[in-house]
Amino acid sequence: MSEAFGRLHPAVQHHVVNSLGWRSLRPLQAQSIEPVLAGHHALLGAPTAGGKTEAALFPLLSRMTSERWSGLSVLYICPLKALLNNLLPRVQTYATLLGRTGAMWHGDVGASERRRLLADPPDVLLTTPESIEAMFLSRRTDAGALLRNVQAVVVDEIHAFAADDRGWHLQAILARLDELTGREVQRLGLTATVGNPEWLAEWLACGGERPAVAVMADGDVQGPPDLTVDWVQSVPNAARVASKLHRGEKRLVFADSRSRVEEFAAELRAAGTTVFVSHSSLSRDDRHQAEKAFAETRDCVIVSTSTLELGIDVGDLDRVIQLGAPATVASLQQRMGRTGRRPGTTKSCLFLATSDMELLQALALGRLVDEGWVEPLMAPPRPTHLLAHQALARVLADGRMGRSRWPGPLGRVAKLAGLSPQLVASVVDEMLRQDVLVEDAGFVQVGQEGERRYGRRHFMDVTSLFLTEPLMTVRWGQREIGTVDPSSLVVREGQRPTVLLGGKAWGVEEVEWNRRLVWVVPAEDPGRSRWMGGGRALSAKVCDAIREVAAGSDPRGVQLSKRAVTKLAEIRDDMAWAKSGHTVLEFEDLRERTSWWTFAGGRANLVLSASLTAAGIDVMARDDLTITLAKRQTTAVLRKACADLRGVAERLDVPLADREAIKFGDALDRDEVDRVVRARQADVAGAQEAVAQPSVATMSEAG
Repeated sequence: MSEAFGRLHPAVQHHVVNSLGWRSLRPLQAQSIEPVLAGHHALLGAPTAGGKTEAALFPLLSRMTSERWSGLSVLYICPLKALLNNLLPRVQTYATLLGRTGAMWHGDVGASERRRLLADPPDVLLTTPESIEAMFLSRRTDAGALLRNVQAVVVDEIHAFAADDRGWHLQAILARLDELTGREVQRLGLTATVGNPEWLAEWLACGGERPAVAVMADGDVQGPPDLTVDWVQSVPNAARVASKLHRGEKRLVFADSRSRVEEFAAELRAAGTTVFVSHSSLSRDDRHQAEKAFAETRDCVIVSTSTLELGIDVGDLDRVIQLGAPATVASLQQRMGRTGRRPGTTKSCLFLATSDMELLQALALGRLVDEGWVEPLMAPPRPTHLLAHQALARVLADGRMGRSRWPGPLGRVAKLAGLSPQLVASVVDEMLRQDVLVEDAGFVQVGQEGERRYGRRHFMDVTSLFLTEPLMTVRWGQREIGTVDPSSLVVREGQRPTVLLGGKAWGVEEVEWNRRLVWVVPAEDPGRSRWMGGGRALSAKVCDAIREVAAGSDPRGVQLSKRAVTKLAEIRDDMAWAKSGHTVLEFEDLRERTSWWTFAGGRANLVLSASLTAAGIDVMARDDLTITLAKRQTTAVLRKACADLRGVAERLDVPLADREAIKFGDALDRDEVDRVVRARQADVAGAQEAVAQPSVATMSEAG
């Protein structure tokens, strides 16, 4: 064992060696001991299966034993309930070895179990930010009594929080925890490889007084991953390939939408493959049974969205297959990290591309993996709606709030987010104006409008900062199958709707719209299911890598099937004008339109499109790579229109759907909601870089 191992409490050392049978620690586990024992805030990073949980828990259990912590001392926070369920047995094992206890609290934990936990709190509690918020809000839970002894918080998969509004909610919860305990609770974040670990460590610390450090495990000893790209043209073809490849092995297939997961799983099942499905719209029992069966079965396939990208254990895995391509390198790294865990194996991924863009994107990601590049994390800017959410939550938790106490501990989070004191104060002013809150003698409480908007189900919506989809629950008898969007039930007159869930077709027998229930029976007809939501915009870095591939650069370390080689050659012939570091103006003679290939990413192209529109140029469409313009345009005209992009982001039109997607935005001034949306959608720096790049022009006769 390492020298650092000797710093752990003797009881921890004994059980690691004798009870667990370990002969050595993994790199991160050894490197984390010193800063965790010292009480530092720390980001602990290692690839998937790098031992991050133990890197946090072993030194915390050592402190718990040495310093004689009592009561609930450690909160272990995860982004997914499934991950909590998966981790609980391991955490309980480690705690029990030292005479301590571990338990879990989330939305699926029953009332009797919660009462037991309140009567006899565990030493380690696994939970989610929303569950902690619910504790604060509940009249039946004394959050102060339960949480007052907390000494440390572990945030698993912290990168999944930090890049989303749930991260800002987490920061608010932790700030309130510091206030409740009267101490600066130690914060440990667990993460896979990220592009800017020092930033993430500072973000986690949120301006605290404890030192903040990033402890990233030494390099990957496995060497480069095994990446293969195949061209299959369609989802049915992809299913045929996946069903025939690697028979006798356990295969995990990722697809980047629930609809595509269901379509692919149904095709696999039709091909005679043993298939399981996992995504957020399956019932908890069905998802859990699928993951358990997959972990115990050898020759099978499980098809999943990003729900299995995080650290949920699905047993010993042979292959990862990607239908299409993920949007980020970080996501690809997480998915590849599910493989290569046995000695003598390497991380691997097979891409099955069904479109030109998917093929280019897969090769681009492979290029960036070879370069060692990973996206830097960035917290969503301008989270003003968090302030409205937390003002409401504080008032509901305490019954009322002294106006002079606002923002209290939340001020630290607002400062981290760059929200000015004037803006922080104005949020409560606006909520008072709308009667969401009312003030009496210097105290603020919930107003009639606040009751009307947010009082449903005892203010359950106030437990989270993300919107819940208005889905229909699908039932077969007493069994809940999952949920679908109402649009899944729309068919031509005289036809019976058939939905796909769990890779199986279900014929709709009856719909109870008022109860949002769909009653189904098994069906043989082809089915389909829909859910709202689209893909995320690609970054400028990924788009630039796509340009490099189109221009003829072959990524090292990526193997192409014969079909992929042939298809890539066709794409490069069609894009013979592509040139490294250049934008391209392609004029299509027959359609009399110009495609400006910026390769700048969706957020930058949004800014450029707004500037072009303001200059009187008709923008017909835009995506991550191009902006399509009416008529013939020249580089000089476009550069003149986009010469000064300052202030363009502040003038972007905000669609109603984007405005409504900001939860608690209705409690803010409408102009402020628009500023929140614009700050998140616009990439002005990327747009300026695209305008500055040299440009070439080309002519295309075909539309």
